[in-house]
Amino acid sequence: MSFSSFNLHPRVMAGVVAAGYETPTPIQAQAIPVVMQGRDVMGLAQTGTGKTAAFALPILHRLQEGTRGRIRILIIAPTRELANQIHEAFVEFGRECGIRCAVVYGGVGHAQQVQKLRAGVDILVACPGRLLDHLQQGTAKLDGVEVLVLDEADHMFDMGFLPNIRKIVARLPVKRQTLLFSATMPDDIRGLASQVLRDPVTVQVANTRPAETVAHALYPVPSHLKSGLLLELLKHTDTGSVLVFTRTKHRARRVGDQLQKAGFKAVSIQGNLSQNRREEAMDGFRSGKYQILVATDIAARGIDVASISHVINYDIPDTVEAYTHRIGRTGRAARSGDAFTLITNEDNAMVRGIERVLRVVIERRQVEGFDYRAAPSEQHRAEFARPPQPPRSPRRPVASGQQHRADYRDPSQPASARRDFGRPPQGAGGPPRPAHGGGASRGPAPSARPGAVRHFGRSR
Repeated sequence: MSFSSFNLHPRVMAGVVAAGYETPTPIQAQAIPVVMQGRDVMGLAQTGTGKTAAFALPILHRLQEGTRGRIRILIIAPTRELANQIHEAFVEFGRECGIRCAVVYGGVGHAQQVQKLRAGVDILVACPGRLLDHLQQGTAKLDGVEVLVLDEADHMFDMGFLPNIRKIVARLPVKRQTLLFSATMPDDIRGLASQVLRDPVTVQVANTRPAETVAHALYPVPSHLKSGLLLELLKHTDTGSVLVFTRTKHRARRVGDQLQKAGFKAVSIQGNLSQNRREEAMDGFRSGKYQILVATDIAARGIDVASISHVINYDIPDTVEAYTHRIGRTGRAARSGDAFTLITNEDNAMVRGIERVLRVVIERRQVEGFDYRAAPSEQHRAEFARPPQPPRSPRRPVASGQQHRADYRDPSQPASARRDFGRPPQGAGGPPRPAHGGGASRGPAPSARPGAVRHFGRSR
């Protein structure tokens, strides 16, 4: 199958050809014809499957007819990185279409966004909190929306955005096409889908099991030696671009600083960074200025870099689904990739859950020459100690669990979005939760790499 079989408008096909697309991915092959028919769609697909083009191309095809200069398409994404990625995809595919597309999110000023909205746009890509701000101020009108896209709906649930989503949906025309994409389907997302979708067609690819092009390996290590092992692992592994995941933004910053001091071209990205610094870090990682990007789960959403050779879990994620999301950023487009995870004794339950999904015993490895018996030093203790918390105001007592939730809020999001946080996102701090294995087919055995790394406990 080729993209020409979809009978897309010639201007849209010109963008496809210019972008170098030839063969559609499975989610594109299933979704594009259905979206072009005007049906509502429930799309179940992991990160890196090509779902953005699956809705962008038929939307651009639709916009070749009808009125211009008003918001006809609304796309809601959980993070500004993903919103920017979607916006860039529309710009790339629609270069010959004369379509106006704007993106709005928190962490930046309103003025430029308002100016673009008043000039008239056909497609609006938005994060929920900032969109609600524009709606309340009257700078965005949604009465002409023909298509609503909810991308990464499960992540919007993780971040506490569902109340905002419902407020936005209430302002939309009842007669519209709705496309909902999610990697997982918790009960809350099923409930939302039943409310916003009408007789949807379900398209599903790679819903649980990680890509077969990814090789997995575990590196057991005491928690106080993680940083040292990470440095040794990077020194003795032939890598391209590397994405390192940590559980907290405090640790992402610390690990990023350590890698820089060790001479690596590394940068960290987390919620406390200004928008300009976040964009500089992302652009530098895409261009190759930085070889290593250290990030939390929330900060990393929306990262779309095809050349990532390794994903390294400095901290194991809280759920099997989060593990799948993380490693989905390597092994894309038929390329091979590696997923390394540093584990401690406390991670055994989560490891068993991941192995059940992969249906394979993941290979355990050691780095030769590394001292696994070294005692924790004062420097290690200070490095990963929790930063002191500001004193609580006696006039505003903190309810049980409130401070815990606040630790995971992204201060760059607008206040209207932050108010909806109900619990920490997947991949954030806290002890691992038990995982339940899925019925995935047998995964690939990890490949051995040359260098000063000793392998043992090979996959079965």
